[in-house]
Amino acid sequence: MILRSLAITTALFFTTSAIAQQSEREPAGIDPDRLEETVRTMASDQFEGRAPGTVGEERTIGYLIGRLQGLGLEPGGEDGTWTQKVPLLHTRLGTPGTLSFKHGGTTKNLNFPKDIYVSTLQPSDTAAIDNAPLVFVGYGVDAPERGWDDFKGVDLKGKVAVFLVNDPDFHAQDGEEVAGTFGGRTMTYYGRWTYKFEEAARQGAIGALIVHETPGAGYGWNVVESPGGENYDVVRPEDDITSLALQGWISGETAETLFASAGQNLAELSIAARRGDFKPIDLDTTFSASFPVKSDVVQSQNVLAKISGTSKPDESIIYGAHWDAYGEGEPDEQGRIYRAGANDDALGVAGLFEIARAFKSGPAPERSVIFAFWTAEERGLLGSEYYAANPIYSLDKTVANFDLDILQTAGRSKDVILVGKGQSTLEDDLARFAQAQGRTVSEESLPERGLFYRADHFSLAKRGVPVMLMMGIAGASDLVEGGTDAGQAWVDAYTGDCYHAACDAWSEDWNLAGAVEDIALFRDMGAELANSEHWPEWKDGSEFKQVREESAGARGVRQPQE
Repeated sequence: MILRSLAITTALFFTTSAIAQQSEREPAGIDPDRLEETVRTMASDQFEGRAPGTVGEERTIGYLIGRLQGLGLEPGGEDGTWTQKVPLLHTRLGTPGTLSFKHGGTTKNLNFPKDIYVSTLQPSDTAAIDNAPLVFVGYGVDAPERGWDDFKGVDLKGKVAVFLVNDPDFHAQDGEEVAGTFGGRTMTYYGRWTYKFEEAARQGAIGALIVHETPGAGYGWNVVESPGGENYDVVRPEDDITSLALQGWISGETAETLFASAGQNLAELSIAARRGDFKPIDLDTTFSASFPVKSDVVQSQNVLAKISGTSKPDESIIYGAHWDAYGEGEPDEQGRIYRAGANDDALGVAGLFEIARAFKSGPAPERSVIFAFWTAEERGLLGSEYYAANPIYSLDKTVANFDLDILQTAGRSKDVILVGKGQSTLEDDLARFAQAQGRTVSEESLPERGLFYRADHFSLAKRGVPVMLMMGIAGASDLVEGGTDAGQAWVDAYTGDCYHAACDAWSEDWNLAGAVEDIALFRDMGAELANSEHWPEWKDGSEFKQVREESAGARGVRQPQE
């Protein structure tokens, strides 16, 4: 594929970082200057926004391998190489020929992407739905363990499912039947758009549309439409290809109009969907769409490196960050065309380099330590998902996964933000190590955004591996200078202006002192696990506990340490 001149590319970027490379092996703490240098390099125009399947990927892979070689790490990929091949289906919708709702004899033409945003994961030349009935399925949740079924046996074959976003109890008031059945304001996986599309396909639907609302989704319509009709998936066997010809979102305003034209009230039905006796409703409306599709297979790559364990090399701790960003887009006000992901997630990559350097400066660990640089996170966690489905290191014997994805850049904080409270015993370790830094643990302030399910660690969590995510946008850090007000101002500015946009670029205003402490926190947590017999566990109530318990025999008879 595109990696035609890896050696040349590696040499090119290896020589551009002479200062960093001279100091790679020096025993020192987490160095903000090295973090800055890495971010400046990876977010530069040379890397063209680091989109999978582009020259930006070619240059990124070469750069990563060069840095890992400089650190003295071992290749950790397939067959003794530095990489794991990840075949990706890449689809792009063209201008729609048809896009409309029809009720009775009235047709309402829709604007793409203002009224409705869709994409496809089917490798065909056309994505089309012809007069398919629309069926409102509430929150679209089938959760027998919680006594909840929104489908009630409805036949969705050849139909389009219309969903509400988030969980059935997201908007629930005290005293309602559903209150506390799911996560309340804390999103569960049932609330994620990925689950809803997966469930629509399992139910046999031909299409799926989620009604957008900013509080429930956790982001505005601008984020929904930002991929511009593009989508990615791992290449699947024909029998595993989704039944959904089109999947996506309908704006709240358009949804209200749709329901009203069908003689229904969206607000009232949204309340009804919070009851266990809710039944799907035929909206007496059909949906038609026809888009030309360009599709191809992109041969992308995860990059993996390792430090082999001395006494338990088959047991591993995985540190992860994603190398990809969004590539080229429309020019912003400053004329920048590359959405280069300086924070999301070049800074996470820089953190992994620093953690690896720290491990190499000391005695070799007892357990193996793996450093994973995932592809296609921005396209649906696809690099990590491919690895989790095709692991190079036994997931049953993977002790834990630590994921760095967006770190706050506003200076030191008095706390660290916990994402996914109540999931695993790693949160107890987090509190202990934070205390050693003189910091406390604060819960994520907007758990409804479901950040626990929106980063690469989730791919491993689904297979039972205990995980921990460091993500700066999960809440307002209590900054040493300015407190939580300043922390919230940073979150608002980043998510409101720069998230997945060209302005996610290096800035002289960055203060990496807080990021340094966050990276050091993960370094220390992993170092303890790498030199122990301790196995973190999922807590009671976690949806991943049973999966992990099924593989308990593979981890032998050693008991978790007190």
